[in-house]
Amino acid sequence: MHAPSELYRPSLALLTDLYQLTMAYGYWKSGMRQREAVFHLFFRQHPFRGGFTIACGLEYVVDWLTRFRFADDDLAYLATLRGDDGEVLFEPAFFDYLRTVTFSGDLDAVPEGTVVFPNEPLIRVSGPLIQGQLFETALLNIVNFQTLIATKAARVCLAARGDPVVEFGLRRAQGIDGALAASRAAYVGGCAATSSVLAGRTFGIPVRGTHAHSWVMAFDDELSSFQAYAEAMPNNCVFLVDTYDTLGGVRRAIEVGQWLRSRGHELAGIRLDSGDLAYLSIAARKLLDGAGFHRSLIVASNDLDEHLIASLKEQGAVIGVWGVGTKLVTAFDQPALGGVYKLAAIRSPGEAWSYRLKLSEQSIKISTPGRLQVRRFSAGGECVGDMIYDEQLGVNGEATLVDPRDANRRKKIAVGTAHDDLLVPVLRQGRLACDQPPLAAIRDRAAVELGRFSTGIRRFVNPHEYPVGLEPRLFELKGQLVRQARGLA
Repeated sequence: MHAPSELYRPSLALLTDLYQLTMAYGYWKSGMRQREAVFHLFFRQHPFRGGFTIACGLEYVVDWLTRFRFADDDLAYLATLRGDDGEVLFEPAFFDYLRTVTFSGDLDAVPEGTVVFPNEPLIRVSGPLIQGQLFETALLNIVNFQTLIATKAARVCLAARGDPVVEFGLRRAQGIDGALAASRAAYVGGCAATSSVLAGRTFGIPVRGTHAHSWVMAFDDELSSFQAYAEAMPNNCVFLVDTYDTLGGVRRAIEVGQWLRSRGHELAGIRLDSGDLAYLSIAARKLLDGAGFHRSLIVASNDLDEHLIASLKEQGAVIGVWGVGTKLVTAFDQPALGGVYKLAAIRSPGEAWSYRLKLSEQSIKISTPGRLQVRRFSAGGECVGDMIYDEQLGVNGEATLVDPRDANRRKKIAVGTAHDDLLVPVLRQGRLACDQPPLAAIRDRAAVELGRFSTGIRRFVNPHEYPVGLEPRLFELKGQLVRQARGLA
């Protein structure tokens, strides 16, 4: 398994929006380069109208942050940029400063594979204001996409009810990087394997695949194609049977399967890629079982997603492996996770933190100030509520979760209830503070995490809303800052 850095050998400091650099330049010109800041990355609504989200992408974030630096050719390009008046945007002394910038702050994050909810910080960046500003775009790019795909994969795997799901999306993914990141995130979300050989080599994900329709079409008839494939790869025979006539293809696969068996090999299975998958899988299973191929799997593909898989299950389909491509790696019904990255506190070195809050006419867009942490409470092995609190204010005895949208909605957590704080130290002063887990362990974590929540949050239609609230003093602080900003205090 390789680190993401092996995919990105050149400097990626310019993986940012121009306004991040113009703001950094403004801070530098204003003498604010020594100011310290706290930024949080979070999202406001679950994707896919669901009841949960799976955090993903932290390994990429750590790799990007620890390798962050401006190369000479980066700075040479920035020197060519011009403002509306035709003059240079940045003065040369700013490039001298950028040449020295590496991440020297702290990164706290929710471990990958953790189930997370709206408004909870997935990542907290603390350190020099300019650095935190420069990192915004890349961190959002990484975390938004991989979290979205991991969540989609988890939903697909839930629909499959324990059957293996193989990610087939390379040819339909959004470019090379999108394909690789999607394969990684899909594995975190629960997929058992990928068709992408590069993802397999890069991340250590199991790879699966046999042949496509073109193999069958390259021969004079279907039987000859199956026979030739069996002779070439007798230990990897899953025949694609729907090139011409699906059930006829199953019978021909059985014929070649008998030849394989006579030579000490087994027919691994057949793949259905079109038509009525429920009817065809039932009919194919009867043919396979009748010929003594009880262990041969039926693999299904063809624009599958969690809703279609759930429907096929309800129809009694006897499919053993699900190949899911386009609608998984493109998050077909939701193109993006609405993650945001907001400044929450600022200070001069050695001084107390000063709270910062983004105001909006839309209440959902009003940010929460402070150095935030998330405390997850559990009882009897099941998670019962999350409290977002400010580390400066702390938590008083009996925990109370206040709905940030409605002060009258509150949930009390009894004193002594077991709890864990979700954000853990990852980088300290730019250096690793903990070992990064292998990808298989992250995948296992996601599966265990989902099992700690009520089945209601896993529903696809009208899922249960898991309790997440602000600690009361943080709720009051936020309200006070809103009133002050609006001139009402």
